[in-house]
Amino acid sequence: MTKSNQDTASSTRAWISLLLAGAFEIGYALSVGGSEAFTVLGWSVAAIVFFLLTLYFLSVALRTIDVGIGYAVWAGIGSVGAAAFGSVLLGEQLTIAQAVWLAVIIGGVVWLKLADSAKLQGQH
Repeated sequence: MTKSNQDTASSTRAWISLLLAGAFEIGYALSVGGSEAFTVLGWSVAAIVFFLLTLYFLSVALRTIDVGIGYAVWAGIGSVGAAAFGSVLLGEQLTIAQAVWLAVIIGGVVWLKLADSAKLQGQH
């Protein structure tokens, strides 16, 4: 495998880890909400498990992805996902204005990923 292919594979693994960390962050946020200040055992255990998983996969991703970019993407995925799933699963209100600003966050996350790509950086 060439150096370029290794770098691409490493970057791909890092971004997959970051997406998993974001998904687990959504689970963590929803579980914390359901735990009612850690007074409901099932939700509390789920929150702890999701917390450990999100930290693990975030740390794996940050071996390759810069901390500022990785953290921004992770937080964006977590906040947008928690708002969307909180609306669907927990009946929380999501206004049009909130949805618009969440879409702005999604756009920012996509642009951060694009900015990390070798082609956009002019590397071949």
